[in-house]
Amino acid sequence: MEKMQFKTTISAAVSKVFDTMIGKDTFKLWTTVFNPSSDFEGEWKKGSKILFVGTNEVGKKEGMVGIIRELDRPQFVSIEYIGLLDGENEITTGSIAEEWAGFENYSFETSGNQTTVTVDIDVNDQMRDYFRETYPKALDKLKEICE
Repeated sequence: MEKMQFKTTISAAVSKVFDTMIGKDTFKLWTTVFNPSSDFEGEWKKGSKILFVGTNEVGKKEGMVGIIRELDRPQFVSIEYIGLLDGENEITTGSIAEEWAGFENYSFETSGNQTTVTVDIDVNDQMRDYFRETYPKALDKLKEICE
């Protein structure tokens, strides 16, 4: 597992950036970079289970199972990933779940009319190159939507 960090500065108020990043309609827009059908099911509320979902190349639902560990609107969100979604099955025990377990944290800092978004994420070995290439593109998309 490797800890990775990604940052971008957006010319928009912190509340707009925060709400755009986790909003039901806008989350899908910036996360299409990861999967064109990207979405979430659940609430952005401390202690809540949240599913990050999409469909794979053959139309099967898949994704990540997470718990919102911290939510300090609009400064910080911490998601702990506890497993995978395979169709309608949540896999939260065993070696597969352990391989994907980790945290993804969003921090928001404001300076004037600009907001810096920092993403700290635990990445397993098989996803390292993918996230290194894709996460900056996703943050560019978030920036485009917010500005």
